[in-house]
Amino acid sequence: MTSNHFGRAIRDRFFLEDGIAFLNHGAYGATPRAVLAAADEWRRRMEAQPARFMQRELPGALRRAAAALGAFVGARGEDLVFVDNATTGVNAVLRSLALGAGDEVSTTTHVYGAVRMPLRHVCAAAGARLVEADVPFPLGSEDEIYSAVAAALTSRTRLLVIDHVTSSTALIFPVARLVALARSRGVRVLIDGAHAPGMLDLDIAALGCDFYVGNCHKWLFAPKGCGFLWAARDGRDRLHPAVISHGYGKGFLAEFDWTGTRDHSAWLAVVAALEFIARFGAAEIRAHNHDLLLRAARLLGDAWGTPAGGPPSMLGSMATIRLPLPQEATQANAVALHARLFERHGVEVPIVPFAGALWARISAQIYNDLDDYRRLAEIALA
Repeated sequence: MTSNHFGRAIRDRFFLEDGIAFLNHGAYGATPRAVLAAADEWRRRMEAQPARFMQRELPGALRRAAAALGAFVGARGEDLVFVDNATTGVNAVLRSLALGAGDEVSTTTHVYGAVRMPLRHVCAAAGARLVEADVPFPLGSEDEIYSAVAAALTSRTRLLVIDHVTSSTALIFPVARLVALARSRGVRVLIDGAHAPGMLDLDIAALGCDFYVGNCHKWLFAPKGCGFLWAARDGRDRLHPAVISHGYGKGFLAEFDWTGTRDHSAWLAVVAALEFIARFGAAEIRAHNHDLLLRAARLLGDAWGTPAGGPPSMLGSMATIRLPLPQEATQANAVALHARLFERHGVEVPIVPFAGALWARISAQIYNDLDDYRRLAEIALA
């Protein structure tokens, strides 16, 4: 299927409200009707005979879903487990660490806020030090990221936590280079790939990292509350879920596949999400979104006379463009402008305070077309 079938022609496959320009797929995603119907069917199966489903049907179904997801992201199904979201996976890894006083954990100034918090927590509890490599913004090239991270690693660094695609600044980090750098220093690596599955062509096993977490409910079209944690075999026996349950001590899959009674339908519906992607072609979706994103970023940059946060080579399906506003770059001002854009103009786009300025973070998905971004460009912001 070609990109001619995208944009307005495909919007009715989603439940998105009429009359809005939805430029915020990166926040929570938007799940197709067909995928939600599959999740509903899993819930009906569960409620038809809950004991049979939980005890006899669920274990195999969960592993089959993991195998399908693994094939899509470049991993074996037995090497990944489902979690509610990337933050849950990050917490599982961080709270399984054996840090000591004087140890260091490194990340960057672009780290997602919900990852920075558990990093602070585990470091404070262990008497360890959190080091944030000062990555500049806007960025001219990925070399600036590499240099900043290289300078932050020391003989005391035990773990490097890096984004694959940053949330606030929407940049693709050179994770393969950073993993190789960390490995050369004897440092383990956790990649926060919250935005990567579906946006990028993934081969997790080839990256050489120790841990990788990702979301399926963003760019992979799965229902909300669907993420995964991949772990290399080395050291996996010391990795435990944030919630300890019956599987404790019985191995990676046993511990994570069952942490108590819950609705697993979002995890099981990842198969339907992958089938939805296959109908249009994963490569075709990525190409369409990237091309639309670059055209939209140019449109807004020309209208506002301001730059994007990074070069095209570091952008996937999201970009940040600096707003031409004199307001102080505070969270309060960002929230107020975000609300005004939606309530008065029907444009849903996040406003991010970063590096002393306010930035609009736009997303491009198959239900968008250039008119959505023209609508934002024509708003009098001041």
